[in-house]
Amino acid sequence: MNKKINGVLTAIVTTFDREGAFDPMRQREQVRRQINAGNGIFCGGTNGEFFVLNEQEKIAVTTTCVDEVNGRAAVVAHIGEISTRETIRLGKQIARLGVDAVSAITPWFVPLKQQELIDHYQRVADALTVPLFLYNIPARTGNTLQPETVRTLAAHPNIIGIKDSAGSYESLSGFLQATADCEGFDVLNGPDSLIHQGFVDGCSASISGLANVAPEAINAIWARFSAGDIAGSHQAQENVTGLRTALYSIGFSPAAVKKAVSLQGFEVGESRYAVQFSADEQQQIRQIVNHYLQ
Repeated sequence: MNKKINGVLTAIVTTFDREGAFDPMRQREQVRRQINAGNGIFCGGTNGEFFVLNEQEKIAVTTTCVDEVNGRAAVVAHIGEISTRETIRLGKQIARLGVDAVSAITPWFVPLKQQELIDHYQRVADALTVPLFLYNIPARTGNTLQPETVRTLAAHPNIIGIKDSAGSYESLSGFLQATADCEGFDVLNGPDSLIHQGFVDGCSASISGLANVAPEAINAIWARFSAGDIAGSHQAQENVTGLRTALYSIGFSPAAVKKAVSLQGFEVGESRYAVQFSADEQQQIRQIVNHYLQ
């Protein structure tokens, strides 16, 4: 890996044109917004709607992001698929594109034992030449990585960390405690409500979906923390937490984020999945964004 993955990486939205096809020009615009705010890029994740992209679109999204970043920040791409075979297949293609690392959610739909999850990730890591982050998001997959499982996987030389999007401090702290003495293994925070606390407790980075809406406000949590201004970092978190709570109450959080970005005047397209916002809900989103980002 060419660079340490730290600070804020934005779980960037995937941009679509008016016909619903991937729009690389608009994708580049969103990447530039994040780079200008000091953020790295996490592409093809939940906020990037990976579950409604085909393989060639996933490759196109990653290619576009890597090219636009052009070495100015870290780029991590999500490669998780429902099977080990398909995860490896996509991972090998993504690895050739110049990403700094990849990340993979657990397989979904089928409940898996912890040993089965260990076998899955070890096989993926064995097959790839690019470093791998585990990705824990049990609310979406139905499979939870346990701290001791992650500790076991941390011994693999090509598994360099975990992105935890379980949504609770208990989950995040469990991974931090279980891997505290695992050299070269990092914990990345997923929930936007825990960015500051994650850094305080030892997370190396935050993967933020809300940074699509508020790139500077999210980055301020990290920038102030890394400068030693712990109180200022906490204050920045308080504002972000208010924005998160209000915005995410409107609907499915990635959909609400993308709609908010659109209502800020950026042409990112509509979400492909069947989520809709009424005129009243869109007005609420405008008011929320204006209130917290004025």
